[in-house]
Amino acid sequence: MELVVDSGVKKMEGEAMRKNQTLICAPIMADSVDQMLILMQKAKTSGADLVEVRVDSLKSFNPRPDIDTLIKQCPLPTLFTYRPTWEGGQYAGDEMSRLDALRLAMELGADYIDVELKAIDEFNNALHGNKSEKCKLIVSSHNYESTPSAEDLGNLVARIQASGADIVKFATTAQDITDVARVFQITVHSQVPIIAMVMGEKGLMSRILCPKFGGYLTFGTLEMGKVSAPGQPTVEDLLNLYNFRQLGPDTKIFGIIGKPVSHSKSPLLYNESFRSVGFNGVFMHLLVDDIANFFRTYSSLDFAGFSCTIPHKEAALDCCAEIDPTAKAIGAVNCIIRRPDGKLFGCNTDYIGAISAIEEGLQGSQPSISGSPLAGKLFVVIGAGGAGKAIAYGAKEKGARVVIANRTYERARELAIVVGAEALSLDELSNFHPENDMILANTTSIGMQPKVDDTPISKEALKHYSLVFDAVYTPKITRLLREAQESGAKIVTGVEMFIGQAYEQYERFTGLPAPKELFKNIMSTY
Repeated sequence: MELVVDSGVKKMEGEAMRKNQTLICAPIMADSVDQMLILMQKAKTSGADLVEVRVDSLKSFNPRPDIDTLIKQCPLPTLFTYRPTWEGGQYAGDEMSRLDALRLAMELGADYIDVELKAIDEFNNALHGNKSEKCKLIVSSHNYESTPSAEDLGNLVARIQASGADIVKFATTAQDITDVARVFQITVHSQVPIIAMVMGEKGLMSRILCPKFGGYLTFGTLEMGKVSAPGQPTVEDLLNLYNFRQLGPDTKIFGIIGKPVSHSKSPLLYNESFRSVGFNGVFMHLLVDDIANFFRTYSSLDFAGFSCTIPHKEAALDCCAEIDPTAKAIGAVNCIIRRPDGKLFGCNTDYIGAISAIEEGLQGSQPSISGSPLAGKLFVVIGAGGAGKAIAYGAKEKGARVVIANRTYERARELAIVVGAEALSLDELSNFHPENDMILANTTSIGMQPKVDDTPISKEALKHYSLVFDAVYTPKITRLLREAQESGAKIVTGVEMFIGQAYEQYERFTGLPAPKELFKNIMSTY
């Protein structure tokens, strides 16, 4: 079936033209009505379309005056939710009082009320057919354990519809990112307005891609970490990071596949670059456990291109129908493009980004007169994973003498044989200094947030290196780089590699030249 989304474009107050009608709802959770009123103003300012008043978060609640105040003084349309503990909320009191409060909200002018599927029969009986015309009834179901099969989800939607819902709502939990595909399938085929979310970090794309698949609304929190359900992005990120208003049925999906992945700045870089040229794409974090399963599930042309990071760079090779010869030689890919025939093409831009950044660091402002400044240098690579392979290969290609150091010597030795290098265990590295002016490249996640106090090598050993590079870029200056600088070495940060490898990826994703100055500007704050 065709994906159908209302394509009417209308100008919203104080914002650019929007390409979709999917709403952003900001949950309002506070101890008092006065605090809620402040948050409602914040929601308006942030660009939300409506607020969800979470009555169950109030420490004291006097239904008639409080609901009346909240409705009359709210600058946005209101959705009232009074979530009981048995459905994941905070209300543990009498059920009739709870349902009475929701009926009162309907009567006093709320735009929406949310009633749980388990309570809807009781609610409908008490209404006696006196349902407000203005107020839309959302009937909801929440599953905090898993995401059922597509068949079970279809049956759930049918039950919610049959209960008299104006809008169907269900939220499930992602045990794997592939669970989201079943929810997209239900959303896109729904004949009634539908709110369908998958909770948790692995469900993030269900919240961002609502406009593409025809969801009625998504939830965006006003403050990072203060969420009404796991995995909620902020309103600010929806609007300014993911360009939510510009997404539609034709939007191409891109993302960074990794585990962990939430630290990556790739969505910031690519989404801002997409927006700057009006490219119809969105780039997201994709927390993936099994990359082969991910590609089997998301096989449509809509899923157009991917960056690939730890720990999937080597496993990604087996998922590609065609692999660039350099990536094949390295044995790892970090960029995957879906071709028009649906098959995957893999390449490696890591080594280009890292090696060019290291060469620039060695040359300083002096251009190289002949060949690479890496030629003849002793180049120590920490790590034998995908990035380690790429950088070892790139350094060898430039004429460097390469040494691989890894926690497990056996892996270092395997890579050393392939590349034509020496191998060491990481424990041996601090005592390894056959000469001075060596180059060190850390390609592991040692020192990455949150373990910022970790470093792969002692400070004492760093005095033998003229340049130290760290592929980690969160934080930008790792302990390794700080100690290298203190030891007199030049340093090259992971940000420089990140920008360098992103140029080619952007061009492969979009078919457009990379906006190099924009990339540098975006990343200059990191």
